[in-house]
Amino acid sequence: MTQRVRRAGLVLGAAALLLATAAACANGEPGGDGSPTTVAAGADQVDGAGLGQESGSTAEPEPPSVAGLGARPTPSATPSRTSARKKPGPRRTPKPPTETRLPPPPPKPPAGCTKPRYEGTQASRAQVKEALTDAAGRIYWPNSAPGIRVPVDLVKATAWQESGWQSNIIACDGGVGLMQVMPDTADFVNQRFDQSYDLDAYRDNATLGANYLAWLIKYIGDAFFDSDYGVSADACTSELNSCLLNAVISAYNFGPGAVVTDDGLKIPNPSYVRNVRALMTECECLAF
Repeated sequence: MTQRVRRAGLVLGAAALLLATAAACANGEPGGDGSPTTVAAGADQVDGAGLGQESGSTAEPEPPSVAGLGARPTPSATPSRTSARKKPGPRRTPKPPTETRLPPPPPKPPAGCTKPRYEGTQASRAQVKEALTDAAGRIYWPNSAPGIRVPVDLVKATAWQESGWQSNIIACDGGVGLMQVMPDTADFVNQRFDQSYDLDAYRDNATLGANYLAWLIKYIGDAFFDSDYGVSADACTSELNSCLLNAVISAYNFGPGAVVTDDGLKIPNPSYVRNVRALMTECECLAF
């Protein structure tokens, strides 16, 4: 009898221990706070060398000479997968701007212009690939935000969407070359970063486009993401305005003034964003 009592006591004690252990596991361990480090804006120079219908916004028509210029059909109009959000979404309203001078919005194409023209010699795919890869590998904010990187697949996909990797194409609205950089945008980048990139040279054109993407990452990151400059697709949800990556793609096409608004982060060109996002994983150019 005594042995049975002892055995019962042992069983009850073990059960209590298991319950206590399970409760501790359910509570979990505290992790890092994940708070980004705010970086002060300042003058910088270049070194030597989830997708669905947006919530709460109304899409506007895209400029016909910009939307899909040079783009070729992809297997799908949406990315291969939509990851769950791993970081908090954007602020409801933007922080005060770190910079007051913005590049002008893209102009409308002149009446009567229906197709682009070509000037000069077109660079080969091998030359274009090298130029785009080099442009993505640069550090465009070495002083105030050296951690900013422009993903090479974003640069390649943007160039394919904009020009089909045609280096000598000039659009009806005035966009030039691989990255379809507008002359006013080229002037803005050159003045902002104290550079002298040649809009008509395909290597400089690739760098101008990548440099502009880097500027957009910082400008929108400061405004809505508390200076968290991560542009991973893993941060995106089915809402187009959920992540910095989508906002940067949108602003490259429509201008930052249409994306960074007092009413919140807007995506005025959802089809453009979806297509570039799809090209980042499905573009045939990634295999060149």
